[in-house]
Amino acid sequence: MLYALDCANTLEVSSADEALRNYWSYLDGPAPGRPYGEALVFGVLKEREALDDAIRAANPKWRLERMSRVDRNILRVAAWELLYNPEVAPAVALNEAVELAKGFGAEDASAFVNGTLDQLARQQKKL
Repeated sequence: MLYALDCANTLEVSSADEALRNYWSYLDGPAPGRPYGEALVFGVLKEREALDDAIRAANPKWRLERMSRVDRNILRVAAWELLYNPEVAPAVALNEAVELAKGFGAEDASAFVNGTLDQLARQQKKL
């Protein structure tokens, strides 16, 4: 969802409401991950500026605008879990982000995501 909103240049909470309604309307039955998915999407959108600042501080050699949309949004999700969701263990957030990067990112995306998040977690004293 965050990737789609990023592609449409509509990373706003108001855009997410409609996009999520449309997305969920295509699923059969209730989705067990729906509440967490929505909390994550809205959480990232609400804290996007702070998340982007934290990502920039963790990897100052890369501008967010130069990162692929996939990498950028994987980093935002993991950063939100690290900084705003104490229910997710930092190691789990990092590992899941690396797995997403392996599955959806470019060849070296997992190393880039891992390095950036490792630095962010250390800066935030989460590791």
